[in-house]
Amino acid sequence: MSTRRDFITLLGGAAAWPAAARAQQPGKIPRVGIIDDSSKWNAFRHALHDLGYLEGQNIAFEYAHGEGMPEQLAEAASQLVRRPVDLVAVYGTAASFAAWRATKTIPIVMISVGDPVRAGLVMTLARPGGNVTGNTILGPDVSAKRIELLKELIPGLSRIAFLWNPNNASHAAYIQDLKVAAPALRIDLILVAVGNVGEFDSAFATMMEARPDAFTMSGDPLHQLHVEWIIHFMAKNRLPGVYQLSENVHAGGLMSYGASQPDLFRRGAGYVQKILHGTKPADLPVEQPTKFELVINLSTAKALGLPIPEAFLLRADEVIE
Repeated sequence: MSTRRDFITLLGGAAAWPAAARAQQPGKIPRVGIIDDSSKWNAFRHALHDLGYLEGQNIAFEYAHGEGMPEQLAEAASQLVRRPVDLVAVYGTAASFAAWRATKTIPIVMISVGDPVRAGLVMTLARPGGNVTGNTILGPDVSAKRIELLKELIPGLSRIAFLWNPNNASHAAYIQDLKVAAPALRIDLILVAVGNVGEFDSAFATMMEARPDAFTMSGDPLHQLHVEWIIHFMAKNRLPGVYQLSENVHAGGLMSYGASQPDLFRRGAGYVQKILHGTKPADLPVEQPTKFELVINLSTAKALGLPIPEAFLLRADEVIE
């Protein structure tokens, strides 16, 4: 693996804690609830450490698991509210929605959500207006950019399948953006709906009957739980895919373009610090991503018989050999 651009993250110790963190009331350790903990959250915990928070000393974490399913996410959120916690941190729209339904008083920091306004989680990005704030994965024309990149590699591309989750409130925004972009790119959009595990086989069989030239998907938590199966299906059917998450490319997908997930998780920690020191979520604007990454799996491209021009590779943030 070779890295074309190196982004340096300082994950040093807490020898010199910020004054705000040192000012935490003695004897009161804030409890932060996390739904569906995974390695994604390491950047979040490291960032809190850099802000002066040490687990067991001036912060504690509570965990609950929902596995990306609406009913399980709802129960996970309710568990954290009952314990109780001082703040709930969540990844993605589905978990954010579950937390928002579980409490209208405990602050919620959402990380890497789709469109929180259309999902009804906040009033506007600038003025969230409730107990929810955080950051979104959506930037200007990101969905269209993925298709543009794929068509640059495959000029004859005419039909692309998009995997979406009817239970994910943000996916309406993805579909709308793709429907707007498709005619200009001379692309026919094939929508593939999967809302639970039992629908994958039939939905993908129907998708292949429509004879797509390529495939794309979001970072939906339910779909990500089964992304290895999805990537294997793409390889078996020699279907190139462009993904939202770079980890999908490390798992064998062709290419990804999207907001840097570690950056969004680190920025999520900043929201936690501000809220724990008295700022209301309603007064903290929702942030859009500022760092985007293009990742290419050269081995997958070779297996697909897809040549990648050197000029295209030079634009990548990371190339997996």
